[in-house]
Amino acid sequence: MVTSRDVARVAGVSQSTVSYVMSGRRTISAETRKRVLDAIEQLTYQPNAGARALASQRTHVVGLVVRFRPGADTTGLLPFIETIAGCARAADHDVLLVTADEGSAGLTRLAGRALCDAIVMMDIEADDARIPVAATLRVPVILIGVPDDSAGLHCVDVDFAEAGRLAVDELAAAGHDRIVVIGHPPDVVERDINYVRRFQRGASAAAEAHGVGMELVSPVPLDRAGVEDAVREALERGGDRPGFVIPNSPAVQPVLQAVLDRGLTPGRDISLVGLCTDAAAEATRPAVTNVSLEPRDVSRRAMEILFRLLDRSADDPAQLVELIPPRLTRRKTTLPAP
Repeated sequence: MVTSRDVARVAGVSQSTVSYVMSGRRTISAETRKRVLDAIEQLTYQPNAGARALASQRTHVVGLVVRFRPGADTTGLLPFIETIAGCARAADHDVLLVTADEGSAGLTRLAGRALCDAIVMMDIEADDARIPVAATLRVPVILIGVPDDSAGLHCVDVDFAEAGRLAVDELAAAGHDRIVVIGHPPDVVERDINYVRRFQRGASAAAEAHGVGMELVSPVPLDRAGVEDAVREALERGGDRPGFVIPNSPAVQPVLQAVLDRGLTPGRDISLVGLCTDAAAEATRPAVTNVSLEPRDVSRRAMEILFRLLDRSADDPAQLVELIPPRLTRRKTTLPAP
């Protein structure tokens, strides 16, 4: 097995110099650093993770805490996880995925056993009992989501209030005077996941600004009967020209199907705007007008901030909450403006 001693021999430097290049703990000239890196490439050397962690007091692991509950939108989570993992590997870090719902105890275990250098938390509730504990940990913690009180932790998320405004603006421009929001499943509503109220506040403010009525159908079970009941109620509340907003991504296609089953054509008889990724919007039949969730932009920015927090020589970002602007893309499910 190739060792750092072999790298030092090929590069013509001391073994300690190889260690300094790998750990970054001392300034090494560009020429020497290149010789060491060229030797590593030549020998296909991979440093022992345990030895590197002992020498640098770093694990080079990022903990990603995302609770997989029954009915969770695992497909929607995939772009977040893929981007986080890609950003970590680009910075020579691995990702430890924690999916069990261990609450605060899981965070304490991750940090207390020195399993990772930093933690990314997802699935954030508005009043999340884990946040006060996360704020006391000795490793940096960043939230994907914005709780009511972040306890001084950095947060990154889509601007859900702006997403609500964009959806209502689109339906108001299409001439709808009644808008119905078909809401989230019971579990999401009961747990008060942070983005639900933020989206609703933005949508309500936009409806008031346009002078149009807005109704909320919630909670909405994601089984067939639950979706059909929600669509029936939404049609009763929406008047002759209903405009639907669906902020729950997994419900977009089932709602579209329930509308079609009633003999209605989205984009002709009603308008419908979904909150989902562009890929999901293109995959629905018909392709749905959507407000994008920008999962890769959110994850990429979260990881940029996280590695800045890990850099002892860099100043912490002054802004605690960063919101990524969403985009609306008009497709086949909204009426043209009058």
